[in-house]
Amino acid sequence: MSLKKVCPEAAPFSLKMIDALTKYSNEDLSVEYAKLFVGPFELKAPPYGSVYLDKEKRVMGDSTMEVIKAYQEQGLSIDDEFKEVPDHISVELEFMYYLIHKEVEALKKGDKKRALKWIEPQEAFFSTFLKPWVPPFCEKIKEGTVNRFYKALADCVSSFIDHFHGERKAALNFLAP
Repeated sequence: MSLKKVCPEAAPFSLKMIDALTKYSNEDLSVEYAKLFVGPFELKAPPYGSVYLDKEKRVMGDSTMEVIKAYQEQGLSIDDEFKEVPDHISVELEFMYYLIHKEVEALKKGDKKRALKWIEPQEAFFSTFLKPWVPPFCEKIKEGTVNRFYKALADCVSSFIDHFHGERKAALNFLAP
């Protein structure tokens, strides 16, 4: 399914990303990626929720422990070989995908009651963890780079997050008894 169908507000930014890919070499993109998200010294846009949510502004803070708890409440555990921090944006978005996938599976079986049970943890996780920190994270990306690919990526993610919140409320209204 195309982004245009899922989130029309974010689609124009994905096209800007595609265009920007033709303007930069792989090395340019890799260097900029490292400056923004990896280091070695200062991260311009740390991709970890705890940096934005916790007073200490550090990785593996209290909110990270809460994220792990949310994963465990859904029967998930972190593999010993997994090398990423649990509140990395990619991990949190993958968790949201998992919850949405479970909702869709229930809807395909005609089980609205079960689908609703998957929406509730989506809303809780989204409202508590993703929504509060992803917009400031996207702003830090845009402030930290002149690279058009990463600026468009930040706009795309930010638009998607804004759109998602409205979609979840509509889904809850549709499935509510």
